[in-house]
Amino acid sequence: MEASSTSTSTITQSLTRAIVEHRLPPGTKLAEQKLADHFGVSRTLVRQALFQLAQNRLVTLEPARGAFVATPSVAEARQVFAVRRMLESEMVRALARDMTPARIKALQAHVASERAAMKTADAGHRPELLGDLHVRMAQLMGNEVLAQMLDDLISRCALITLMYQSASAAEHSHEEHVGIVAALVERDEERAVALMQAHLEHVEASLTYDRKRPANHLSMALSLVTP
Repeated sequence: MEASSTSTSTITQSLTRAIVEHRLPPGTKLAEQKLADHFGVSRTLVRQALFQLAQNRLVTLEPARGAFVATPSVAEARQVFAVRRMLESEMVRALARDMTPARIKALQAHVASERAAMKTADAGHRPELLGDLHVRMAQLMGNEVLAQMLDDLISRCALITLMYQSASAAEHSHEEHVGIVAALVERDEERAVALMQAHLEHVEASLTYDRKRPANHLSMALSLVTP
């Protein structure tokens, strides 16, 4: 059981990296047998990895057709960010009114973790950690419904930011998180709201949808993936 779990995790991480690094463009078919041969595992493990990637919205599973790298929709991205601005502006307003030493400590610890992640080459982990802060704020408020809603919205943003946000934009997101947390620590709700709105607008503006993508097919991309 443990070996299977490790193998599935390895496949998931390797394919995520290939997608993040633009070696597997949107729409690329992920053939189970080719993946199984490349990683030296059964198709069952490959299927498990593809299911996990589908849960993360990096892959779409189509009946009778197979798995494909998901193609983010510009219209969907704009709608998701519009909803996030509405929800998260009011979230930080409410949080600023009821900050506690424990909440301050938790938020400061999170931005410290972000800072450490910025110094690594793990591009796949950066968007996840940056998105987690938003969910963490809802959790600290004790609002699990809001936390679940944000988790879903941020999952829908995951492929978009992974595919279209540069490392420098991710670094800028971290800096803005630091500012938002500082405003919350000072219980300055108006500044916290303004900074959150500006932050989400900047994240959306940093996405480059018309970027040219490589036309690598699966075999070429996998030749650069280390199992």
